Amino acid sequence: MATTPNDRQLGWIKAVLFALSLVPFARTAWLTVQGELTEPLAYITHATGDWALYFLCITLTVTPLRRLSGWNWVIKLRRMFGLFCFFYALLHFITFLWFDHFFDLAEMWKDVLKRPFITVGFIAFVMLIPLAATSTNGMIRRLGGKRWRWLHRLIYLIAPLAILHFWWMRAGKSDFAEPILLGSIVAVLLGVRVYWARSQAQPARA
Repeated sequence: MATTPNDRQLGWIKAVLFALSLVPFARTAWLTVQGELTEPLAYITHATGDWALYFLCITLTVTPLRRLSGWNWVIKLRRMFGLFCFFYALLHFITFLWFDHFFDLAEMWKDVLKRPFITVGFIAFVMLIPLAATSTNGMIRRLGGKRWRWLHRLIYLIAPLAILHFWWMRAGKSDFAEPILLGSIVAVLLGVRVYWARSQAQPARA
């Protein structure tokens, strides 16, 4: 039988995971301030983008983990992981807007339209915004559970677009090992969720 942590224990678990989730940001900031990076812009761009994708995978893992392990309490961690995905995606976008274009929106938009890998990354980021904005209990109540669930199904589009963005970024270096690994993980996680959704829908239709 799965052990369910009490509120105090769950609070400690969340606090520890929250602190650990900030480690990549703190490390990047520290290395930048100390001047230890030979190519700061490239490092910050890749680090923030990579961690946004890692947290996307972690977020997608929560539901299968809950169902397979019986640890229903892990669902309470999904929102935090999803918001950290958005946090690192936002840092990734700000790096692009600030250091690449110095907040010149017109030039940024031209770059978005010109380069496909930026286009798909930008679309994925824009679709993440309403998911982050509606992550509170208040927004769930305002939208209603059904509409909220439909909105958050955007993750089925966001995840493949994020992988495609990552793939095209690595294509210039002919480094496909990590994109293939993360793409496979995302494909399995989304496939499992689709399978379960269809399995639940069939008895209801019958």
